[in-house]
Amino acid sequence: MKLWRWIVGLILVAVIAAFAWHWVADDPGYVLIHLRGTNVQMTVVTAVVILLLAWAAITALVALIRWPFGAMTRRHRNLSRRRLSDGLVSLIEGRHGEAERDLNRAARYPSVRGPALLAAAEAAERHGESTRALETLDQAAQETPRAARVLRARLLRRAGKPADAATLLAPEANSGALTPAGWIEFAEASLASGDARGAVRAIEPLQKSGEFGSRAFAELESRIVTAYIASAPDGAALAALWSQLPKGQRRLPAAVDAYARQAARHGQIMAAMDEIETSLRREWSPTLVATYGGMGAEDIDQRLRKAEAWIDTHPNDAALLTAVGRMCVRVRLWGKAKPLLERALAIEPSVAAWEALGDVYVGEENPAIAQRCYRNALALARGEVTEALPEIRTGRIDTRVTAVEERDQHGVPRLSP
Repeated sequence: MKLWRWIVGLILVAVIAAFAWHWVADDPGYVLIHLRGTNVQMTVVTAVVILLLAWAAITALVALIRWPFGAMTRRHRNLSRRRLSDGLVSLIEGRHGEAERDLNRAARYPSVRGPALLAAAEAAERHGESTRALETLDQAAQETPRAARVLRARLLRRAGKPADAATLLAPEANSGALTPAGWIEFAEASLASGDARGAVRAIEPLQKSGEFGSRAFAELESRIVTAYIASAPDGAALAALWSQLPKGQRRLPAAVDAYARQAARHGQIMAAMDEIETSLRREWSPTLVATYGGMGAEDIDQRLRKAEAWIDTHPNDAALLTAVGRMCVRVRLWGKAKPLLERALAIEPSVAAWEALGDVYVGEENPAIAQRCYRNALALARGEVTEALPEIRTGRIDTRVTAVEERDQHGVPRLSP
């Protein structure tokens, strides 16, 4: 496309020049200059050519005079950019003192002053010089006020002052003028200061900005919604809060888990069960299964029957086997709980499974083995090696993966991982 544009342009110039030449050839014009008795006569074309040459000569002379000064400016600019580059590399590599020194030197040049001061403040904070970092941010605020405010909030939050950080960003949050990084800092500071309602305000603008990765946004959204649900003071407030959440947030497994735990704590077992069962029909979640099995003794018979039916479609899920085993322990079905918990431990050991198995042996009046189970639970929690039980060491537990056809919500079979 560029070649054709050049060709068309040259053709147009040639056509215009041809017509202009014929027009000037017919009457080239006449210019007379009279100065102190001297007359200078020439055509208009000659006068125009002389003026153009004079303009070119003056331009070249001015450029020649300015060249030494421009060389110094270019050298200063290139040196500042190199120092900025070196400072950023040093900051990433962890040489914070060297980074701060290079970045402060780079800040002497106006075009990179703002970014250099921001990076210098970050380097000073990482070097443990919080006071100097804040002083550098005061200078950066004159060049890049919004970015400096976000970085100041981040430094305050890292220093253990999340309430001050949230207060600093609150005016822009109220007007909706925060940048994506500002909304992230406002959300983190609000969460750290216990203001989950304030953090919820950051979800929509962050989602609309599209500047946050899908995985990182999902993690932050889950944390915000979970904290918001946990802030409900009673069952009525919890029900109202849950009903006002957008549909997409009510489908988050972490949000469903938080709601179910809070609802069970406030005595709303049926509501918790309904939400978990509905969520598990959409997407299987071992975390929700574990919560389902640990909601207490209320309606436990109904929950046990439902969970036992899930084993047919998820026979290799250690969390489900543990949850069913724990519910069997609550209804004192020791013989039914033991093989479930032993298989769960063989597939994926967990603290909850060891504790539940210890309760089984307590119910069977075998305190020695029960104590060993509890010790294994403590050891596993500490990251230490567990000790095999005599019965498990001699017995043969079937841990082979059971093939089960799984289908999505459209009835299409899923491929096994």
